Amino acid sequence: MYLNNPPLRSRADYDVIVVGGRVAGAATAMLLAQRGMRVVVLDQSAAGSDALSTHALMRAGVLQLSRWGVLDDIVAAGTPPITRTTFTYARERVVIDLKSAHGVDALFAPRRTLLDSVLVMAANRAGAEVHHRASVADVVRQNGRVVGVRAVTSDDRVVELRAPLVIGADGIRSSVARLVEAPFSHIAEHAMASSYGYWSNLPTDGYEWVFRADACSGVIPTNDGQACVFAAATPGRIGRGGVELIEEIVRAGSPEIAERLRRATPPRGTRTWSGHHGYIRRSAGPGWALVGDAGYFKDPISAHGLTDALRDAELLARAVVDGFGDDSDLAEALASYEDTRNRLSLPLFDIVDRIASQRWDDGDIGRLLIGLSGAMNDELEMLDALEGDPVS
Repeated sequence: MYLNNPPLRSRADYDVIVVGGRVAGAATAMLLAQRGMRVVVLDQSAAGSDALSTHALMRAGVLQLSRWGVLDDIVAAGTPPITRTTFTYARERVVIDLKSAHGVDALFAPRRTLLDSVLVMAANRAGAEVHHRASVADVVRQNGRVVGVRAVTSDDRVVELRAPLVIGADGIRSSVARLVEAPFSHIAEHAMASSYGYWSNLPTDGYEWVFRADACSGVIPTNDGQACVFAAATPGRIGRGGVELIEEIVRAGSPEIAERLRRATPPRGTRTWSGHHGYIRRSAGPGWALVGDAGYFKDPISAHGLTDALRDAELLARAVVDGFGDDSDLAEALASYEDTRNRLSLPLFDIVDRIASQRWDDGDIGRLLIGLSGAMNDELEMLDALEGDPVS
């Protein structure tokens, strides 16, 4: 990945500092830079590095990427189109063929090494500076307002950067959220753990989701002819994860998928997520805002986190553009952003927490999945209605 950026220097002034250059941060920076704002992105990871992820994009997420003009790069990289979703639960096997709607005729599940890089390059082309291996040590305050950050560069220099707005897009362990002491407004009661790996030579038929109490699993076709296969259950059952554990849980929920796994080429290693309770934080204050997992996180069993990140990047970018230049106008716009995010997120948040509890029977899960679909449709309708006034 080649980024054309000047070195970071102390006392540099920007309109917006974005801390975190993954999906939410890179997308927000891209949208703001396209509107002519001076934006710098600081990300502590290496350029092009991988990240724990479910990969799957829902229709609303694909709509965003298409509207922003970056979906073509995802497709050109060989990301397979997904036109079918299968839900297995109770005695049901429900197959849903994707119908073209809202300008979307296929779903995609790109590897994070691809998706993050595409968005970072798009942000850089729009004019945003993107600096990897740069971490934030503290925020700078003036008269009770955040006015910048102190950061450590990749060559271990400490620089102070100034901006009227600092956006935290730095994940569930957000430094910005911690430094501004952003309070939680909602905390989930339950958390699932998961383990996943990439199988090769595995015949797939779109997204495949299996819901069994303490034995959920799924298959997600992704890049390079591979499929991400995951198992999700209570932390005690997942333990350290691994290929055998994934195969055991898949077999408990879907013998048919388990047989396909047996014939496929397993990965040499897997990744394991020990679980984290979902939350919604207050996501705006004097001189700061949060986006992505920094402000809102729910259990990954929904496979909706990336779509959330893209949605909230657009909502936040629109708010910043609307209010920038006047402190009171910006505060009002950021409060509206948070209200809209919460209105769209709470139905999903509550349903996913119930699924993560593992305390449902075969009758319950069908109703929960219908509710989840309805909440996603409401979100999609709202995003589609924004198309006539894009941030670009």
